[in-house]
Amino acid sequence: MEAATQSSPSTSPTVNAFQLVFHIDAFLLALAGVFALFALPRAVARFSRAAEWRHGHILRAIPLKHRAPKRPMRSAQSAPSGPPAADNLTSDESHTFHSEAHLIRHPAAKEEGWSLPPHVRAWSSRVPTFANILRYRLDVSFSLGQALVLMVYSAALVYAGFLKSNPFADPLRTGFVATSQIPVVYLLATKNNILGIFLGLGYEKLNYIHRFAGTLLVIASNVHSLGYIYEWTIKGTFSKNIRMPSHIWAFVALITVDLIYLFSIPFFRRRAYNLFYFSHVVFFILFLPALHAHVPSVWPYVIAAAGIISLDYLIRFMKTRVFNARIRPIPDLMLTRIEIPQLNAGWRAGQHVRLRVLSSAMGWIGWAESHPLTIATAAKTPEGMVLLCKKTGRWTSRLYDMATVAGYESDEGSYGRTVQVLIEGPYGGPGHCVFASYSAAIFIVGGSGISFALSAVQDILQRDSEGASRVKIIEVVWSVRESASLTPLVPQLAALIQQSIYAPLKISVHYTRASDNPPGKDFLPPGLTLTAGRPKIAKVLDAVMSRAVSYGSNVKSSMNITGVVVGVCGPTGLGDDVAQVISQVDARRRWAVGGIEMHEE
Repeated sequence: MEAATQSSPSTSPTVNAFQLVFHIDAFLLALAGVFALFALPRAVARFSRAAEWRHGHILRAIPLKHRAPKRPMRSAQSAPSGPPAADNLTSDESHTFHSEAHLIRHPAAKEEGWSLPPHVRAWSSRVPTFANILRYRLDVSFSLGQALVLMVYSAALVYAGFLKSNPFADPLRTGFVATSQIPVVYLLATKNNILGIFLGLGYEKLNYIHRFAGTLLVIASNVHSLGYIYEWTIKGTFSKNIRMPSHIWAFVALITVDLIYLFSIPFFRRRAYNLFYFSHVVFFILFLPALHAHVPSVWPYVIAAAGIISLDYLIRFMKTRVFNARIRPIPDLMLTRIEIPQLNAGWRAGQHVRLRVLSSAMGWIGWAESHPLTIATAAKTPEGMVLLCKKTGRWTSRLYDMATVAGYESDEGSYGRTVQVLIEGPYGGPGHCVFASYSAAIFIVGGSGISFALSAVQDILQRDSEGASRVKIIEVVWSVRESASLTPLVPQLAALIQQSIYAPLKISVHYTRASDNPPGKDFLPPGLTLTAGRPKIAKVLDAVMSRAVSYGSNVKSSMNITGVVVGVCGPTGLGDDVAQVISQVDARRRWAVGGIEMHEE
């Protein structure tokens, strides 16, 4: 950015540029505060339970309590005598035929007290028509609501840049506008940003604002610089001004933001992620001192940005753990299974961690790469943390190959390879949404997105066994390319179905690629189905809603119907399809079921 060293902050007789951009930042802060107030009731409800303060923040290892086996009860999945077994039917075929076994008060409730999680309906359930409008997708994974947020943000900056000013005739104003947004860009770039904490959103949910704010900062910086270059050229003082130290530092700052933008375009993010990441880190650090050397008076913004990024790295360091992990390949799914049994607490279902594999087999720089992976298990389980890594790129391919060449280690007693990993997190997740507080839960996932469904279902069943869940119906819809993808997970899925004593779990797997030898359906346990073709999401949702309403009339007031939560995780576009289905649900049925809320991971 360029600025005349003798220029006054007042760019017009009636407008003080410094005060103007300060007021714009105050307006944006107030706007964020309004969104935080809307999220406050759910935050209070969530943190009213002491257990929520211990989960979702810091990974840790704890000793597990061994409980005595509970009194055996007839599972809701068991086939009753008489009518045809509902286990062999999909939810849309069997929603009128169900068992009431799961409505029996849990043994844990008698011993430890009935402790149902509080439920506060989201605003999307209170005003569904307005929510459907905001949820309308303008592009893949980009909604009308997100577009409105960006429009308000850009309007505020345009107002600051054009109020009684011509950006090309008065380039100093755009310099102030760009400088005022530096803390915003840095804040939204952090993994542990304060805004996300108050809104109950992970950093990945706010990343679209970071990219947009960064783009506007680059535009304002270049307009600011070009304005002064044009002015100096007209006056014939370009050579004189370009030699001034403050202006040399201005060009250093300008080059850094331009390079950050250049290496942030999709081509580099997809093809050369390391270049994108390290250029961000290096140029972000270089930009701040260069800006201060250019205009020392902007030190409050420099200090704010430096403090934000320093605090983030401090928290990331505190959230980092080093463990030995066992990696094993799953050829049918082209996945690498990463097991860390020592790490068994500190995360919530649906959260992810950033993983580094500290091995030379990952390449000369691969050991330094950090990749986000969704946790596939619930906390406080004997198996600890399990991650499923899909083989898609160079890094994931190397990890898969490293697991594949491993043999049977007799000292460990299992197939695989032990490697040292660095785990950072947890991040993301459902925020203030508590899956166990709803009457019904549907998880629609595709491919490796099954990790999200596995952890969420396991967490609900775990809470349910403790008498701390309102969920009465659980449905998982998993889309895969080939039917063989189901085979390696059949034992785990069967175990989850067997554990669903009080809340019946049904899992339907759909494969989209024709197979000459699909696995026989007779080997599948009751409650697990395999079907060719794409899932009919609308029918699944309709069936679950009907079952939830029927259950709601048979229980006491403390278990009143509290809505349906739909969790989505998978390929780009899956969330768009589910959002469209939800928006088409009749308003009366939506109200009868207590609302429908969607969480996209």
